[in-house]
Amino acid sequence: MKRLFHLCFLCVLCAAMVNPVFAREAAPMAADAAIEKRMVLISEELRCLVCQNESLAGSHADLAQDLRREIRTLIGQGKTDQEILDFMVARYGDFVRYRPPVKPTTWLLWGGPFLLLIGGIGVLIAFLRRRAAAPETTALSDEERRRAAALLDDKPS
Repeated sequence: MKRLFHLCFLCVLCAAMVNPVFAREAAPMAADAAIEKRMVLISEELRCLVCQNESLAGSHADLAQDLRREIRTLIGQGKTDQEILDFMVARYGDFVRYRPPVKPTTWLLWGGPFLLLIGGIGVLIAFLRRRAAAPETTALSDEERRRAAALLDDKPS
């Protein structure tokens, strides 16, 4: 029992020593808290191009850090929020925005989920109609049951 305790203690000690190896340097923040707050608000509107399911503000990818640094630089240059968003869209396309504008190039993006839903409902209705129209199975007659039982009872030697 004492040996098990020492083994567990050794494992915990090793885990505590290895953990700092995975630590990364903290992401740089702007010197001004107002700039940082504005950067966070802008980057929450943008999608991380690496993760694609996270906002730029919440992503830990290296590209996201570079883009946040770029946003800080643009804020420092006196650009408005809309100018910064336009810059990002010009550079990376409408995909970079979480809420891309509704225009002919994004109609499929906005309408695609509804088209898939309507198509799925159509397939479900067709399946249910086909299943309802399928012939019903009839029960076996007494003669058919006897013949089936005789076939099952007949064992090859």
